[in-house]
Amino acid sequence: MRRMDEKGVSPVIGVILMVAITVILAAVIASFVFGMAGTVKRTYIVAVTPEAIDSDNDGKTDTIVITYHGGPDAQYVTKITYIIDGGAIEGNLCDGDCVVGMSAQVDNVGAGQHSVVVSATFQDGTQQVLLKDTVTTAE
Repeated sequence: MRRMDEKGVSPVIGVILMVAITVILAAVIASFVFGMAGTVKRTYIVAVTPEAIDSDNDGKTDTIVITYHGGPDAQYVTKITYIIDGGAIEGNLCDGDCVVGMSAQVDNVGAGQHSVVVSATFQDGTQQVLLKDTVTTAE
């Protein structure tokens, strides 16, 4: 049997839950509206390309050349690094004075497919991956 003093429990809990949900939603919306959720970092636009070449004219494309082509945000670049085959080969394309048209030549990488990842560091300290590609060399 139901007792008379238990009737008000369910509606009171329901009202408390509705108020709690409303307060949480208001806090989340306010944090986005007033910018308390954090800032979105800028995406810079610059271009880099990898290419397999035959550097010693022996008929083997066992060299990878990475070239910096610049872009609208070229003046903000402070460093460009590359990683080939997951870290088997690492190096800097430029460190400090990054000039459009610069290139790095990596010799004797061997035949096959090579993963190339090129990243840049910008004046505000932001790091960004510029290129993730596969280059095929042949012997």
